[in-house]
Amino acid sequence: MSTVVAAQDTYPLFAIPEDHEALRAAVRAVAEAKIAPYAAEVDEDARYPQEAHDALVASDFFAPHIPEEYDGVGADALATCIVIEEVARVCASSSLIPAVNKLGSMPIIVAGSEDLKRRYLTPLGQGKAAISYGLSEREAGSDTASMKCRATRDGDDWILHGQKSWITNAGVSEYYTVLAVTDPDGRRGANVSAFVVEKSDPGFTFGEKERKLGIKGSPTRELHFDHVRIPGDRIVGAEGDGLKIALRTLDHTRVTIGAQAVGIAQGALDFAIGYIKDRRQFGKAIAEFQGIQFMIADMAMSLEAARQMVYVAAAKSERSDADLSFFGAAAKCYASDVAMQITTDAVQLLGGAGYTRDFPVERMMRDAKITQIYEGTNQVQRIVMARQLLK
Repeated sequence: MSTVVAAQDTYPLFAIPEDHEALRAAVRAVAEAKIAPYAAEVDEDARYPQEAHDALVASDFFAPHIPEEYDGVGADALATCIVIEEVARVCASSSLIPAVNKLGSMPIIVAGSEDLKRRYLTPLGQGKAAISYGLSEREAGSDTASMKCRATRDGDDWILHGQKSWITNAGVSEYYTVLAVTDPDGRRGANVSAFVVEKSDPGFTFGEKERKLGIKGSPTRELHFDHVRIPGDRIVGAEGDGLKIALRTLDHTRVTIGAQAVGIAQGALDFAIGYIKDRRQFGKAIAEFQGIQFMIADMAMSLEAARQMVYVAAAKSERSDADLSFFGAAAKCYASDVAMQITTDAVQLLGGAGYTRDFPVERMMRDAKITQIYEGTNQVQRIVMARQLLK
């Protein structure tokens, strides 16, 4: 008797669940109708995409990862990635709204008290407030443990003093998860704690908006803390666990940057394919030339590999698998490298037209670049992967 058993009898066929594909269709409809029409203007004017913000709130895609017990919709990691991917397909700046809401809230989710979760995740789930993440400083980028921002105990409270750099959606968000040194003489890496800072806290101000190459619709500013008093019940997790919490957070949220990169690349490929089918040279559409066909085949092949890597990492994030650190870093690194290559090739396919602001691919190329840099440069991602392999 044959020992071969039909695949469907032993395990489900590898496929995205139907409800996730239905989610994709719903997000794409919102993105194309309510976000895409403003994407070029948002980039040109370097203004916050309020239209996207409002559309994401109205459709429950603003912070889809928030659990139902905190008035969220409880989307799993893969569903959240699909939301970010589909929004990024039309506007990378807008995709940072759900992405940064996850980044800023993840420390609270993984380590916060129940009181903190109810206090800060609930308005986020309701779409009433956004949250950002404060880790990097001017001289503490990849070397986060060298941060200078200080939190000094004062009775039951903490006094926060210093600054944070490169903070996404700063000034828009109501809440900020901020990492600060709480024991200057303590062991490096074990002397940092995490706190929730509110926009209204006295002494908390913002620097000027950074003038950036891409994602111009997402404000990036410094956070300035001038003896900001933080109540003791706003510490996230245990004192000294800040960097552990930060690394756990990044393991999960690097996957979302991979999803953003995939979305940007998909948008560029879609537009380029439409263009080469219409553009005619030498009496025929340039899509008929083999050299052009080879380009789009390579673009699509790399993009699909990146997408599958991101989706696998998302599944591992949902389960908090032991190898998430490797897969999260790999997904972010590979997908962002692919996005940079695909958007550059899309500009090439449009020729001189691709180099103008009359078409979206130059914006997509500029937007793609940051995915290789934030939440850890791709050089740092390779260090993370190597360390996991060498353990």
